[in-house]
Amino acid sequence: MATIQEQWERFYRWGPFGLLSLATLMALLVREVVMSPAEQRTAVPLVLIALALQILHVTERIPGHIHYWIRSVLAFALTWLNPFFCIYAVLGYFDTVHYLARRWVPAGFAVTVVTMAGAQAGGLPPESLHHVAAFGGLLVLNSGLILFFGLLADRETEQARVQAETIAELERTNARLEQALAENAALQAQLIVQAREAGVADERRRLAAEIHDTIAQGLTGIITQLQAAEESEHVRRATDLARESLREARRSVQDLAPTQLEHDTLPDALKKITDGRADLTVTGREEPLHDELEATLLRIAQEALANATRHAHASRIGVTLSYMDDEVTLDIRDDGRGFTRPSRGFGLTAMRERAERVAGTLEIESEPGRGTAVSVRVPLIRHG
Repeated sequence: MATIQEQWERFYRWGPFGLLSLATLMALLVREVVMSPAEQRTAVPLVLIALALQILHVTERIPGHIHYWIRSVLAFALTWLNPFFCIYAVLGYFDTVHYLARRWVPAGFAVTVVTMAGAQAGGLPPESLHHVAAFGGLLVLNSGLILFFGLLADRETEQARVQAETIAELERTNARLEQALAENAALQAQLIVQAREAGVADERRRLAAEIHDTIAQGLTGIITQLQAAEESEHVRRATDLARESLREARRSVQDLAPTQLEHDTLPDALKKITDGRADLTVTGREEPLHDELEATLLRIAQEALANATRHAHASRIGVTLSYMDDEVTLDIRDDGRGFTRPSRGFGLTAMRERAERVAGTLEIESEPGRGTAVSVRVPLIRHG
């Protein structure tokens, strides 16, 4: 659909053809009344010149301002011969500002006003005192209309300018907002990295404590048993302690990083750990997340599934992973026995701490006999 500006451009190019044709037709109908044979013979070449002038303008072979002045002179001359040619002269009311420089606009309007007032008064030149008075009144009226509509046009132009400035300011504001959002995303990614570093330090402290409490004590027991290895029973006990210590060491090392994500995406890894244990649903467009985010969500899912099966004795478990515009949510719901106050051994505190390390939140809803719902929200930060 053409814009208003395009419609006006179309009128400037083709409108004069229509108005000239209409004015010529009306003049022909009354030529015997208002025109002498000599005036009729004079009008014919003037109409042809006006037609040729417009063709030159449409084909861009003549500048707009020169076309305007020649057309105004032709319109004045034709209106002098026959007042009905004012239909052609009325073009000056519409395109003066379009074709003329600002300092020449009053002169262009003055020519149009004189031409229109003369035609409306019955033709030029005035033939009587009453004719002169009518011409003067119509001249004043047309001038007043020009001023009035000019003020309206100026006001509309000013409003358009203010609107354009407002739109430009809004675009600049939106650009600044987008830049701020990009900077915020970068800052959030930086916080994720810092949180990961803090998480690594925490894991190292936890691993050191577990090694101290399990492997070190187990090895101490082995040494004690071996020192007293006079009977085969001591050797058997030493072997059992060594095996138990080895299992604890492997479990501690495995807790440091989820190996399921080395070759699988987060949805695939969740599908593997929920297979046969829970129903998995993935919504939204899958995004490759920051490694720390994927590891956090997977660990929380593993802990929640373990709680649901080991402690809540749930028969049905549902896991939902949702990708949204700026965040990712993980919901684990079960129909287990629920609780009023969570046991310290359920690992809920550890899950909440994992979520907080990556600027996320964890909410838990549970009621005795009505199951448990764990909901995790983390920011959507893409891989890399």
